[in-house]
Amino acid sequence: MASSDATVHNETCPLLHHSHVEAQTVVLPTPLPKGQFAALCAVRLVDPLTFTQLFPYVNDFMSDLHVTDDPSRIGFYSGLVESIFAICQLCSIYPWAKISDVIGRRTVILAGLLSTVVVTLAFGLSKSLEMVLITRCLGGLLSGTVAAVLSALGEMTDSTNQAYAIPIFGLMWPFGAIVGPLIGGTFSHGASKYPHLFGYTIFEENPYFLPCLISSLVTFIGVLLGFIFLEETHPDARQGRDGKCNSMKSHRVADDIPVPEQKPMSVKDLMALPAMCALVTSGFVLSFISTAFDVIFVLFCFSSIESGGLGFSASQIGYCLAISGFIAVGLQICLMPYLLRWFDSARLYVFCMGLWPFGYLCLPFLNAIARGGLVGDNGLDASTMGVLWIGIAFIYLVVRVSTLAYSLHLILVKERSPSPASLSQSHGVVQFAMCSARAFAPFLASSLFAVSIDNDILGGYLWVIVMVIISVFASVSSRNVLPDRKTNVI
Repeated sequence: MASSDATVHNETCPLLHHSHVEAQTVVLPTPLPKGQFAALCAVRLVDPLTFTQLFPYVNDFMSDLHVTDDPSRIGFYSGLVESIFAICQLCSIYPWAKISDVIGRRTVILAGLLSTVVVTLAFGLSKSLEMVLITRCLGGLLSGTVAAVLSALGEMTDSTNQAYAIPIFGLMWPFGAIVGPLIGGTFSHGASKYPHLFGYTIFEENPYFLPCLISSLVTFIGVLLGFIFLEETHPDARQGRDGKCNSMKSHRVADDIPVPEQKPMSVKDLMALPAMCALVTSGFVLSFISTAFDVIFVLFCFSSIESGGLGFSASQIGYCLAISGFIAVGLQICLMPYLLRWFDSARLYVFCMGLWPFGYLCLPFLNAIARGGLVGDNGLDASTMGVLWIGIAFIYLVVRVSTLAYSLHLILVKERSPSPASLSQSHGVVQFAMCSARAFAPFLASSLFAVSIDNDILGGYLWVIVMVIISVFASVSSRNVLPDRKTNVI
């Protein structure tokens, strides 16, 4: 009997112990390379900071350049300035992605950052619309490195740690969206606002150079951090055998299946995959409605109350955009990790996309509140301003929950990339589609807003109806990424 018990003990104990070890191996996340991940986050911060810092003052900039004598046409030129950057970036994204496969992610990323420093300074010193457009064009062409950044993130993370890494990395855009508008709104016309600190000729003659200078300094700090801490992540570009083995090991942990070395797929082959086609389409629409909202909201705040806006100053617009960023940071820190651990990424993505129509529908109510609290030529009374700020915070809460779709989309692209060798191409194709939407969204959105106001179509709110219809289409099209729609790569 004792022998039988011993036999049972000897047979069962190792099996139970082995099962326990396997469970621990699956649950425990792969450690992140902290210094390298922090450097990549710093690099990611630069793009939104330099892109959004001009939002609070771009309308004033166009007005000071005397591009038109009709104030209602300012929005057209502002949208052109915002769009031209994305159009040129669009043309350079896939080439930069291919180059990063040859010379490595690190070299491409650092080259893009250094270029951003130079063109941002040149933008602040521009004296004509032509110079503004040239500098924005160069900035776009030289900063199409987002696919390399996202590929580097995908190569240093796997399915066991992305619930922690992706939310932190996703913080960089909203955090940049906080710092950028604050820099632009606070330091534009810095010589007149802070004469004791910035009362120099260069700032007096170039009232928008100071925010560009500050943005460039932050970007240069990003260059230094990247140069010191950022290591190469592309398997073929890393030096030494250990780097290649670690990269393959990371991919095996992510997929739980060893994947043999493969060649990158062509764009045609990638687009033939249902998963990638669905992600490209949905990413395009997401980028369009998100960018259009940012542009329309600024124009909405800049327009007078009588014409359907809020009549805010550049500083107040900067504060609005900063509120948006703070809300986005809070959601990424407090909500996103929990959601990624407990819910399916594809279904969360569909839910977030379904909130976009409500963000647009709420904006006209802000103008109604402002009209009710208008006190002659003295502007808005204090109580009305308080209600407006609460309303703005609520709308941005809805919108920033919606923009969590960006982080979820990033995860879906990595999960459904056909192979590690095609990860950069997958990001390149998706980012090409998203940046193409970002390229013409400002122009179309600002033009739609101007046409609605100038012609008093539907009380000046034609733009609301059009954007709600597009948002509903975006919500419906996002369902194509669900697994039951057979969009998974097998």
